[in-house]
Amino acid sequence: MLERIKRTYHIMKPITKILVANRGEIALRVMRSAREMGIKTVAVYSEVDRRAPHVLFADEAVCLGPAPSSESYLKGDKIIAFAKELQVDAIHPGYGFLSENAAFAAAVETAGITFIGPREHAIKVMGDKLSAKAAVEHFDVPLVPGSDGEVTDVEAAKKLATDIGFPVMIKASAGGGGKGMRIVHDVADFENQMQRAVSEATNSFGNGAVFVEKYVQNPRHIEIQVLADEHGNVVHLFERECSIQRRHQKVIEEAPSVVLTPELRTAMGEAAVNVAKACDYRGAGTVEFIFEPGGKFYFLEMNTRLQVEHPVTEQITGIDLVKAQIQIAQGEVLPFTQDDLKIQGHAIEVRVYAEDAAANFMPGTGTLREYRRPQGLGVRVDDGLEQGMEVSIYYDPMIAKLITFGADRSEAIARMKRAMSEYRISGVQTTIDFAQFVMDHEAFVSGDFDTHFVANYYTPEALDKSNPELEAVGAMALSNLLQGQKETQRTSTSNGQSRWKQNRS
Repeated sequence: MLERIKRTYHIMKPITKILVANRGEIALRVMRSAREMGIKTVAVYSEVDRRAPHVLFADEAVCLGPAPSSESYLKGDKIIAFAKELQVDAIHPGYGFLSENAAFAAAVETAGITFIGPREHAIKVMGDKLSAKAAVEHFDVPLVPGSDGEVTDVEAAKKLATDIGFPVMIKASAGGGGKGMRIVHDVADFENQMQRAVSEATNSFGNGAVFVEKYVQNPRHIEIQVLADEHGNVVHLFERECSIQRRHQKVIEEAPSVVLTPELRTAMGEAAVNVAKACDYRGAGTVEFIFEPGGKFYFLEMNTRLQVEHPVTEQITGIDLVKAQIQIAQGEVLPFTQDDLKIQGHAIEVRVYAEDAAANFMPGTGTLREYRRPQGLGVRVDDGLEQGMEVSIYYDPMIAKLITFGADRSEAIARMKRAMSEYRISGVQTTIDFAQFVMDHEAFVSGDFDTHFVANYYTPEALDKSNPELEAVGAMALSNLLQGQKETQRTSTSNGQSRWKQNRS
């Protein structure tokens, strides 16, 4: 078991100025909560983000460098230097970029600046799946049957896989996003798939360590939000259902999950709290579980940051998670206990990506020629773009997070369908048509689905059938676009590109 780091209790000075080391919707999201708390904010930006909403919203802003993230948003030393120069009290990393970089968190604290997140130790432990499993194994946290650590001997790994029972999963210890993962259905294919997993892990993360575990064939992906303060108090804020995924990445989330009984919710919540205790956690974090039919669940990993899907938890609990992060970073005691927390209503989040769902969710870029958000009761839009701005090739293609809230799941779904019908986006192909397909599908409506929803139910042809009105509008727009093009432009669409790439001006 990894040695635990002893807490140091101290009262931190109040935070009066925060540098947000991120961009887009999450930077704007953090700044809004900070402003409500009377805290000034500093934005950082790349050259292509100079006029971005988060830059204009902040009290101060500094340019980090050229567009590539390696030359801007990943420049930890430069961010810290600006923070010191501008006399900020704390840095909020958002998610992505440097949010789970243990060295950056340590450097921030060494510079005398508060890192709004966990300490280096927790990030390191939970950043590696093997060390995470080792840390939690004595804290009554259920683990997927598998190897105790890294596997290097192919023959020994084969025997272990046979003992566990096929199918098994070979998984990279580092990283995420579905990379370095291989499902193996029989022993004859094991060696080849292990070599592939090691190679991909090495190329993607610089770490070829892999391990073997049981493959849960029809899993749901359920995660638990936790909050932990400096004084030993840890609570969970219930679950989020994250089983609608493409390429092992979430695209639609909701809270609460339809499959959890009160007893299971309590058990998973207690397990998540124990995971946080196992790494001496501080701040907001998310513990992810695999849930299989019959009610068994297993620890998957812990994300040591704010999650993209955190708004659905805020909607059902009424707690501003960013404010909670800041309060914890100031040394405050959590103002509520587990018994104070209750689920109210139901929330759904759809991630609106600049992707072509009909072309295997191929990402795209382009200018938002039209951008009008839906409005009305129970509708929330978290975004960082405006009409006329470009969805850049340099960053994640997510345009917005569309969140709806209702008294129950049916109302939340109805509001989501209404909100999506009101969303007006042109200039890029988006995943709204796919999300509409999901909201209408019987498997989703009934709650009888798992992480294989896309593989089991979705085909590109389904979009044409499920959204005839959208197709008619799209056909008219394409006709008008082609009519206005110069004769010298090529109009052929036979090159295999995504529909957005074919149709954009």
